Amino acid sequence: MVDPGEWLLTRAERANPDTRLDDRHGGDQAWSEGNLVRPLIHGATYFRALYDVIEATGPGDLILFTDWQGDADERLTDEPGSEVLEVLCSADERGAEVHGLVWRSHLDQTGFFATENRHLGEQMQERGAEVLLDMRVRAGGSHHQKFVVIRHPADPTRDVAFVGGIDLAHSRRDDADHHGDPQPQPLTEEYGERPPWHDVQVEIRGPAVYDVETVFRERWEDPAPLSRAPWRRAADLIRRLDTSPDPLPDQLPPPPEAGNHTVQLLRTYPDLTLGRDYPFANGGERSVANGYTKAVDRAERLVYVEDQFFWGHDVARLFADRLRDEPGLRLLVVLPLMPDLNGLNRTAQLLGRRRAFDQLMEVAPGRVAAYGIENHAGTPVYVHAKVCIIDDTWASTGSDNFSRRSWTHDSELTAVVLDEDYARDLRLALAAEHLDRLDGGSMDDCVEPADMFATYAAYAERLDAWHDGGCVGERPPGRLRRLPMPHLDRRQRRLAALPLDLIHDPDGRPSELRGTDRY
Repeated sequence: MVDPGEWLLTRAERANPDTRLDDRHGGDQAWSEGNLVRPLIHGATYFRALYDVIEATGPGDLILFTDWQGDADERLTDEPGSEVLEVLCSADERGAEVHGLVWRSHLDQTGFFATENRHLGEQMQERGAEVLLDMRVRAGGSHHQKFVVIRHPADPTRDVAFVGGIDLAHSRRDDADHHGDPQPQPLTEEYGERPPWHDVQVEIRGPAVYDVETVFRERWEDPAPLSRAPWRRAADLIRRLDTSPDPLPDQLPPPPEAGNHTVQLLRTYPDLTLGRDYPFANGGERSVANGYTKAVDRAERLVYVEDQFFWGHDVARLFADRLRDEPGLRLLVVLPLMPDLNGLNRTAQLLGRRRAFDQLMEVAPGRVAAYGIENHAGTPVYVHAKVCIIDDTWASTGSDNFSRRSWTHDSELTAVVLDEDYARDLRLALAAEHLDRLDGGSMDDCVEPADMFATYAAYAERLDAWHDGGCVGERPPGRLRRLPMPHLDRRQRRLAALPLDLIHDPDGRPSELRGTDRY
């Protein structure tokens, strides 16, 4: 029997006395019991589940959502009429209350998507739903949380929350075949015209739904203006955008228990400084970094990670310390084969990645491995998932990446499930896809963590050899390729060093990060 206090943060360890997130748990407990969590692997799986539950809402129901990037015309299914705008606004017109917080975004000229996010907010407001463009962030930062909460006053057994890394945006609706979303968002040329996309969300039922709702309510009720920039406020006035949140209905009691999963929510909120702090996180919250630190310090067999970035000295140090102390521990990481951007950003990502893995492989040679994945046409799959599974016991899925930015600078939300069966089943489900065994092939060679480490290596070696030989003969099974670690010349390393400089407290622990770096 797993003791939650040994793996999960206590209320004191969350180190945020200003939040009411843990008020209902009592004592020093900072987690929720009696939940049922279902992993939704791939955007198409998540979007279908989201579409079904929103379509089933009616008068008096409540829909709350946050988004980092939103496209009004993104379809949740193949069918016309399943567009994000149409589905949410139709629910509002049926009598459900719809409230959203969408990050306002930096300017399009800087590579972001302010226009798309603004259009989503404008169009939803025109149809009666209340969606606010939220720029209450640290300079250069973002609201990166991606979650949805649906409450049913008449039948709380139907209450549900979705938490993870999937935006309501273009390119996300891909499936296990990885042919890409029919509504693509361009990446670099290696990913083709329709970039394949790998991602994960979780569906939560039970009392933890109340906790996710509390995260939304704390942000919604923040009295600070949505933007402090006078030019943005003037533009909102001209466009007649809603900038004053209406009061939400009283929060309902937690839904009844739905299963046996223990769930803890971890968050990052930045220290906004200059007296601008969030009323629910004065000085910021670092429970994402704190939570990973506590769980990794218990790892003995395998840490399995799927992540978009995985870079930086502090990330590497977290794992290096444990790998050094625990000689039987292995670290297996799945990442994008190459960054999704060109230019200095790409160089910085490659350098940050290389620095992290050079350090880890020096500490634990033969016990650290990094892979990317591709589809059967040989096109790289962009890994956007943010999943960490430790010793088949502790499993996180959220919006946060293994990078300094996610641990200090942006708002983030991740859901940790503490359950041995859940964690093992999620690890094996991800492995089944990467090894081409979704048709029900045996996973016996992956059940033990050490065996899975060796199996991934064998499959990647065969596929790498096939590519190196000019793709002659029948393609071997599997989608794994060893992550390239290209050499960077002295000039590239100098250019990349500036945005990757790390500023941390003297003890250097991730739980105390106060960085302001761009990445």
